[in-house]
Amino acid sequence: MLTYIESQELTFRLFAFFSIFAVMGLAEWLFPKRLLTVSKAKRWLNNISLMILNTVVLRAIFPLAAAGFALWCTNNSIGLFNLINAPLWLSVLVCVITLDGIIWLQHRLFHQIPLLWRLHAVHHADKDLDVTSGARFHPLEILLSMIIKIAAIALLGAPVVAVILFEVILSGMALFNHSNVSIPPAIDRWLRVLVVTPDMHRVHHSIHRYESDSNFGFNLAIWDKLFHTYRAQPDEGHYGMTIGIKAKREDKHVVWLTGLLALPFRLFSPSRSDNSDQNEKSKKRLS
Repeated sequence: MLTYIESQELTFRLFAFFSIFAVMGLAEWLFPKRLLTVSKAKRWLNNISLMILNTVVLRAIFPLAAAGFALWCTNNSIGLFNLINAPLWLSVLVCVITLDGIIWLQHRLFHQIPLLWRLHAVHHADKDLDVTSGARFHPLEILLSMIIKIAAIALLGAPVVAVILFEVILSGMALFNHSNVSIPPAIDRWLRVLVVTPDMHRVHHSIHRYESDSNFGFNLAIWDKLFHTYRAQPDEGHYGMTIGIKAKREDKHVVWLTGLLALPFRLFSPSRSDNSDQNEKSKKRLS
């Protein structure tokens, strides 16, 4: 039974991932938002190679993945919703929303703790944003994220279906809101009432810390608005803003796979501070 569920979970997730990847890749080709500054072929080759490596590493270390662990928790009555008699729809809804909030908090901590920022810098060092950026993470960050999710699943007693649904939403929304697709402003305003849009998340990839330390959400937009980390637009506009890490903009190694893997361990300042930005913007109220 466990093998069957694991097999179906992987098939479902892969189908959803590649379907969304194809749709967003086509959409940003037909309706691009910004001109790219780095060779797309080079970036896609290395970002996708990193994604494949992450998948292999994750499955090797956590062969049952999150869904398999959720099933084990269910069978052993571990976690809140395995101890109370709640309707399945309610437990699924609460768990999906709670897991989303935990990932938001995790993301914020990866920006605030220097050692974790070294890992997360691999994601932010991308000089352009497109659909492949949504899967560009260092393997150690992916492993830490899985450990956090497993701990959250154990505490919640999340049903298997909730975990599978959350994983599909999380990866799908990461592809969506990192994509270089142009969405009409009127539609974007309505969408970001509920979810994180590409324009909303693009602000988070600004070279300016006062902008990159905002809009941490990947799925629900409520967390940034609730905790006052929401910034509506970049000061320099979506066409004028610069994406990446200021100290790494001229680093040719942050494009290639070997450079991405080595980045957290290289001798560069992990500091997120930007004194000129901080002095100018420290008292600027988030929109």
